Amino acid sequence: MRAVFMGTPDFAVPVLEALCEGPAVEVVAVYTPPDRPRGRGQEIESPPVKVAATSLDLPVFQPASLRSSDIQEELSALQSDVIVVAAYGKLLPPKVLEMPPFGCLNIHPSLLPKYRGPSPVVATILDGLCETGVTLMLLDEGMDTGPLLAQARMALTGTETAETLTQELFKVGGELLLATLGQWTSGLLEASPQDHSQATVTSKLARSDGMVDWMLAASILERMQRAYTPWPGLYTEWEGKSLRLLEVTLPNSLGAEVVDIGFDEATLGIGTADGILGIRTLQLEGRRATSAAEFLRGYPQFLGSVLS
Repeated sequence: MRAVFMGTPDFAVPVLEALCEGPAVEVVAVYTPPDRPRGRGQEIESPPVKVAATSLDLPVFQPASLRSSDIQEELSALQSDVIVVAAYGKLLPPKVLEMPPFGCLNIHPSLLPKYRGPSPVVATILDGLCETGVTLMLLDEGMDTGPLLAQARMALTGTETAETLTQELFKVGGELLLATLGQWTSGLLEASPQDHSQATVTSKLARSDGMVDWMLAASILERMQRAYTPWPGLYTEWEGKSLRLLEVTLPNSLGAEVVDIGFDEATLGIGTADGILGIRTLQLEGRRATSAAEFLRGYPQFLGSVLS
């Protein structure tokens, strides 16, 4: 079976590796976005999927778009039986969706039809769910609306960040792909339409989402900090500068200002709508990240301040 893989970030790499391990699977090409300048130095950086594909000696294609006829002809010439997509970051045009006989399969990090769209993992954490999962689905022209092939469930501990949970879900997604692909291509598995009446849709994140509203409950802010790690992060303002809250906790305490709560792991707390949000690690704009204890030694005036 000839397969094309499409993906971009580091958490898509386990899916590519799983596809390469599939019995009777030949990965004939890997599609990933073009190299781009990144960081302050604007050095050219390759997508992690390209780095992985190169190490696996796989042909790599990096079109800026799949919409041009030349690119589509190039893809069609590969004569793939299936296209596997994992966090590619681009919608596939109808002509591409129609190319492979066994369709375009996508790894989506939620239990569809719940949490369609660009931020399913973030929304899962914000909602405080006890369980999530990953879906293997057939792509259609909609946003995560295609038929379902398989799902795998995962219990949550309440300590996951968006970064760690995304990595784990795509790892499970690779395992699900490996277990399911042969059944699908051999006709032993039928695709099931989604129940669109049960669908929920997530929205794209903005940096402003990470700005703290101190009138929210501490439990909500704790979930926000985990959901917005690594981006946009959870931050507030103090003395005209951005203050990022990198690690937080939920001690049982009440208050309405910055206080010393006497915990080794969270030596200060900030009052919220219903109690104290404990702070373990934070970073003032232009400074390095520090523990709460170290921050207080450098900025003792932080105690007693009121954050808006």
